[in-house]
Amino acid sequence: MGAAMNPRTPFRGGDLPDVLAGTLMISLGALGLWAGRDLTYGNPAMMGPGFLPASLCTIMALIGGFVLVKGLSKPAESMGALNLRPLVTLVVAIAGFAFSAERFGFVVASAWLLIIGSLADPESRWKEIFISTAVLTSLGALLFVYGLGVQMPVWPF
Repeated sequence: MGAAMNPRTPFRGGDLPDVLAGTLMISLGALGLWAGRDLTYGNPAMMGPGFLPASLCTIMALIGGFVLVKGLSKPAESMGALNLRPLVTLVVAIAGFAFSAERFGFVVASAWLLIIGSLADPESRWKEIFISTAVLTSLGALLFVYGLGVQMPVWPF
């Protein structure tokens, strides 16, 4: 019977964070390739709807393979204590954007995403958060709603 893996003990197979990151990237790339398996790929001259997703998923899986090999070749390094606060904060920020975009408009949803997402970093400052939120929300509305014509209300009214 092997001992249970404690995040503070060294991983015997190499650098644990890199091994996990590489495995995750390979898995997500493979999942994307599987999900888009029915899309027509086409060729560089006549791209089909599956060309870009398949290309990006392949690149992600290849980068993941590189990270995994590098992680396995490094000396053993343990992961520090697991901090779930940033992960939960980002999931709440992204989910809030997804659920509020149609009802409250792009401006409110983007402000939610950027302000709540900034709380994942304990060193963020409110002045910087509000300035970046104003700039990114304005540019996002100009680019996506007006420039690209994404069918989403800009304001809640």
